[in-house]
Amino acid sequence: MKQPNIVIVDYGVGNTQSVWNAVRALGYRKLRISCVADDILNADALILPGVGAFAACASNLRERKLKPVLDEAVLVRKKAILGICVGMQLMATASEENGVHDGLNWIPGRVVRLEPPEKYAVPHVGWNNIEQRRGDVLFDRVPEAPNFYFDHGYHYRCDDRFITADCDYGIRVTAAIQRENIRGVQFHPEKSQNNGLKVFRSFLNSVAS
Repeated sequence: MKQPNIVIVDYGVGNTQSVWNAVRALGYRKLRISCVADDILNADALILPGVGAFAACASNLRERKLKPVLDEAVLVRKKAILGICVGMQLMATASEENGVHDGLNWIPGRVVRLEPPEKYAVPHVGWNNIEQRRGDVLFDRVPEAPNFYFDHGYHYRCDDRFITADCDYGIRVTAAIQRENIRGVQFHPEKSQNNGLKVFRSFLNSVAS
């Protein structure tokens, strides 16, 4: 199987190196961290990481003039992309975290504060099982109700037709979304041990096949 050309989009967030380490550990060699337009446009697969506040991440994308590049790559050229945590949330129409901030608007929805019952801590930090809502290649290699590592205080509300998995945190929380070539996960596969590596493998194999 031919290895895909993979770009982890660099827009100044903190988990790019840990994502690189996880993907590299799977044996992928055509891998780089970059914010260069030509690298992004020539990639076979893109990974959009994210940690921290939505507003700062969205601002970083704008300052580096990455939105038009990503729109061209993802919406026009149909490059496969996987968003992680805030990287997934950036795919929404807008976020209500510390004010209202525009997202990439790739999958219509809104990022809102996580408001579970009182016995649940916010932010949601730790391991949670997910439940698949419809089939998706991301979960082809994981067992039923796999667990993943979460770290977030806001969550993505969107139409059910875009939700591929959710988790129970006193309320139903969107854990994974998909629309055509666009995928996102609220959890951190790079911190989720074997199940996380299997998600990366499934995503990248679907691009290479």
